[in-house]
Amino acid sequence: MNVSSRHDKPFVATSQPEFDGVDLQALASRLGTPLYAYSANAIRQRIDGLKTALDGLDATICYAVKANSNRAILQLMGEAGLGADIVSAGELRRALDAGIPAARIVFSGVGKTEDEIDTALAAGIARFNVESLDELHAIERVAAVRQVMANAAVRINPDVDALTHAKISTGRAENKFGVSIAEARRWFAERSQLKHVRLDGLHVHIGSQILDLDPFRLALHRVAAFWRELAAAGHPLASIDVGGGLGVRYRAGQDQPIDATDYVQVIREALAGFDGRLLLEPGRYLVAEAGILLTRVLRIKEGTERRFLVLDAAMNDLLRPSLYDAWHDIVPVSPEPRPTATYDVVGPVCETGDTFARGRALPECAPGDLLAIQGAGAYGMSMASTYNSRPLAAEVLLDGGRYAVVRRRQTFEEMVAGEQPAQDWQAP
Repeated sequence: MNVSSRHDKPFVATSQPEFDGVDLQALASRLGTPLYAYSANAIRQRIDGLKTALDGLDATICYAVKANSNRAILQLMGEAGLGADIVSAGELRRALDAGIPAARIVFSGVGKTEDEIDTALAAGIARFNVESLDELHAIERVAAVRQVMANAAVRINPDVDALTHAKISTGRAENKFGVSIAEARRWFAERSQLKHVRLDGLHVHIGSQILDLDPFRLALHRVAAFWRELAAAGHPLASIDVGGGLGVRYRAGQDQPIDATDYVQVIREALAGFDGRLLLEPGRYLVAEAGILLTRVLRIKEGTERRFLVLDAAMNDLLRPSLYDAWHDIVPVSPEPRPTATYDVVGPVCETGDTFARGRALPECAPGDLLAIQGAGAYGMSMASTYNSRPLAAEVLLDGGRYAVVRRRQTFEEMVAGEQPAQDWQAP
């Protein structure tokens, strides 16, 4: 299967038997299913496309680790010169272990603990994206104990509708993320009181899976107006972080993702004249279409009104359809033409929500058939669980006809390793 960084040739598995030069039938037979497979070349192509679009700008791409936190994926990002956008101390450790320098790491999220702040300061991260006054004071306290200067950007909430699913929209006034421009204005007016925090950046992130340029354009123009206001008031900025949110093609023939060049042009126009550093935080855009979830058909169940295609993958392996009613294209890993049938595609977990698709027209399937759930490279394995005591799936990285296991399939013993009988009773 060919891979491409252009949206008119999406790098998703079709009914062809190969992905990034690897025979998927042979791969599944050797490693079992459910199995996540990621194309290294597809990821590199997306990175290269975004870098090309940013040519001439002082910009750093900080990959959003939450999208896919496998260390092999992070290593690809580090090798390409990318930084990391993290939201926990665990993601910080993953990024550092994968070779991403602390100087290219930014720390986002509304609930940073003081221990996490301390760990990030000790590592020497580039900056914190601050989401509340309480957090700003916490960073000041922890940095004072360490006698260091923390770099910080205020995450402003521009109250912009990202035109995406409500659960992944983050830039409205009612969302938990960021602060109003009015509150941020007060922070800068009082920043001289901060002795161990250098507040010299702005951050904005309005949501995820955005397929329209207008929300980006509106948000960035509000950021630009505030940047100019701050500069006029004697508060120059060292950086503006424009966040992430670029959408991808989950549904062939319907989703029309934004081209990276068009997206960056909006940034260029909105922030023209800014002489600091730009930060970008793409996650899904770099990895979603580069991943598939391989799964086998367990059985076909004929219901009274519906026909169920029961897979060995479940909502614990890929949560997005259950959590967001998200669409993922599903294709057989076979070149053989077959008549079409209509199925509800479900997993074996004991939840009605364990459903990948309803009323989906697919080539007729039989028990044992191998299917590929597409667009599974982001928020797939990173959101997986062991619900119903189902061990975590394996992950492999594909690269031009070869593969490497980057997470072995979890055993039952590994799954329960932290559990023990209630026998060492203690008083609090």
